[in-house]
Amino acid sequence: MYEHRKEVKMEGSIRCSANYVPLTPITFLERAAVVYQERVSVVFGDVTYTWAQTHQRCIKLASSISQLGVSPRDVVAVLAPNVPAMYELHFAVPMSGAVLCTLNTRHDSAMVSLLLKHSEAKLFFVDYQLLDVAKGALEILSKTASKIPLLVSIFECGHPSPSTAKGTLIYEDLIANGDVQFEVRRPRDEWDPISLNYTSGTTSNPKGVIYSHRGAYLNALATVLLNEMRCMPVYLWCVPMFHCNGWCLPWGIAAQGGTNVCQRNVTAEGIFDNIFRHKVTHMGGAPTVLNMIINSPPNVRKPLPGRVGVMTGAAPPPPDVIFRMEELGFDVTHSYGLTETYGPGSICTWKPEWNNLSKDAQAKLKARQGVPHVGMEELDVKDPQTMKSVPADAKTMGEVMFRGNVVMNGYLKDLKATQEAFKGGWFRTGDLGVKHPDGYIELKDRSKDIIISGGENISTIELEGVIFSHPAVLEAAVVGRPDDYWGETPCAFVKLKEGCSATPHEIIQFCQNRLPRFMAPRTVVFADLPKTSTGKTQKFVLRERAKALGSLSKKNTSML
Repeated sequence: MYEHRKEVKMEGSIRCSANYVPLTPITFLERAAVVYQERVSVVFGDVTYTWAQTHQRCIKLASSISQLGVSPRDVVAVLAPNVPAMYELHFAVPMSGAVLCTLNTRHDSAMVSLLLKHSEAKLFFVDYQLLDVAKGALEILSKTASKIPLLVSIFECGHPSPSTAKGTLIYEDLIANGDVQFEVRRPRDEWDPISLNYTSGTTSNPKGVIYSHRGAYLNALATVLLNEMRCMPVYLWCVPMFHCNGWCLPWGIAAQGGTNVCQRNVTAEGIFDNIFRHKVTHMGGAPTVLNMIINSPPNVRKPLPGRVGVMTGAAPPPPDVIFRMEELGFDVTHSYGLTETYGPGSICTWKPEWNNLSKDAQAKLKARQGVPHVGMEELDVKDPQTMKSVPADAKTMGEVMFRGNVVMNGYLKDLKATQEAFKGGWFRTGDLGVKHPDGYIELKDRSKDIIISGGENISTIELEGVIFSHPAVLEAAVVGRPDDYWGETPCAFVKLKEGCSATPHEIIQFCQNRLPRFMAPRTVVFADLPKTSTGKTQKFVLRERAKALGSLSKKNTSML
């Protein structure tokens, strides 16, 4: 659709430093330090910083990073939860000219070693609670690589003595010894890389996704808009900053001069305490976080100081979860995207006329993935072979595809995978969906998750939503189980709420009463669901478990 054309300037126009500066989120922090200098930027327990202080700390940290031999475009890795250092590194690393690579805090030493080697990180910042994992990774790396990154330990005030990290650099020392007059290294080209994000591993094969300064800048602003954040919001960090750079909100909160409420661990009690204490206006979280909130015991809940905006994504939220969150005083906004789209790429924009619908109908509408947000040029559902758009009939399935300035630069060191992802001039998500008559899209499944039983396509997302509405069900995930007669049949893995009970037959009957019989699960397994740290169910693990059960047609029972 978009063609590359020879640039034709209107007579009298020139491009120069007066009217063109490469876009970068670094400018958000610089502006915040002036406009909101005495406003609180970061809160973590008893630790508080202002925007002026955060700006100064980041400059000094950037100075020290460059003094350690890190050159522009070198990778700086971080293994840390949502603590102030993690926030500061989102600015300090790009201010040094380097590329930020935030690693999943649930990775073991072997995986961390693999990613450090693949990224060729020169510097490695590690939270004190994860030092054993990091040192194990460096030990593994030392056996296969000629160079290993320098280790920098991050400690909290009073936890524990830095002497426990002998042989490593100390985070606060780098800030104390940094040069506040350091000249920030800005990108020469706004398409220069700002960060490297590894996919979450739901398929057990993480890829390194490259973000640009331009894309990060645009998606940060888009995310602020879709969250309806006015100046000086108070944002509670539940989304891991290592995941898609916290959906680009570390940069977005700076753009609005907001307050970042950091927390090391995400619990229902911590969420309610922080909302009450700091008068939180916005937060985010995968459906698993929302599920934690709605199922929290009454004794940990506290009255909300006002309506709290919640952006959810990472996995399709069951309508029942959205409905119950709204009842508690949260305003849920559903966004959809992938690591390759800097996190949020679409938004289920709410229409005033929907206010007159039933609460159940509203929840189902909010569960749709919606339309492209203001920073994304195009979103469509296409036939992956012909690249033609599917009819907007809410029935015909196709592959969900994106195109725009907030789509990744590509996969690090994997040109073939990049070319495959961009085949046809669109980013192919691998997600299957439909388009409604109003143009809103709705996911039906990952292409590898759709169940084909006796020639019929079964959406695991739709089936999971029904199972989830059962009053005894806490979590549910559906995969295909091999079947000699039908090809495969739905197998539901279910976790019940504490104190509740249900039998496999009751779950199956519940689904049969609400769906065509062929869509109901034939097998129900009660078990904990394996998750990634971003709340996505690892279905590749469940598929192996279902496969190990053998063909259902050979069994005398349809339930376990």
